Amino acid sequence: MAKLTKKQKEANAKLDNTKTYNVSEASALIKEITNVKFDASVDLAIRLGVDPRKANQMVRGVVTLPHGTGKDVKVLALVTPDKEAEATEAGADYVGLDEYLQKIKGGWTDVDVIITMPSVMGKLGPLGRVLGPRGLMPNPKTGTVTMDVAKAVADVKAGKIDFKVDKTGIVHAAIGKTSFDADKIADNANELIQTIVKLKPTTAKGTYIKSVFMSSTMSPSVAVEVKAV
Repeated sequence: MAKLTKKQKEANAKLDNTKTYNVSEASALIKEITNVKFDASVDLAIRLGVDPRKANQMVRGVVTLPHGTGKDVKVLALVTPDKEAEATEAGADYVGLDEYLQKIKGGWTDVDVIITMPSVMGKLGPLGRVLGPRGLMPNPKTGTVTMDVAKAVADVKAGKIDFKVDKTGIVHAAIGKTSFDADKIADNANELIQTIVKLKPTTAKGTYIKSVFMSSTMSPSVAVEVKAV
């Protein structure tokens, strides 16, 4: 068994593993037990009572976090020339079409989100093997395939994220940074959780939200009280 470091022991001493915390308590505790020297990400892992193998129990959506993610999101806008100025003004980091399609074909994926237009989606199809595994393929359901390119770019820059339940029934999402005030972490966490609650499939039986854990980069996980959410 690996030996705990001094910082890990200090963190564990502040955390009661037999207890569940409400969102506000968990948010404050995460700040206390995070001891890394960089601004760590704060993440939620929400286990759902759904079977992701069934299409009618797939939980997927988008949410705009009230206080953003704290991350500088790199956005690529794959648009026709008439939309380039609009995308640039909205804050897209990379704007263009054919030159970036060629770069992606060569393996370039140094972006966090790709936004495009319906008329361009046909050109992205052959790049599915590159973009799909990295979660970069634009999708109308997440608002990344749209004619309102400026709004889509602005929303992503402001803290809009998309989430999807994985094959084990868990939604993982980054909801901020440990440099955030505890209240802001809690606000972001509640926004994500309530959005997922609203997306409960009608075919899901039994307990929908089975467990919620909050953690930061390299910190222990804090169990969040499910009844409170």
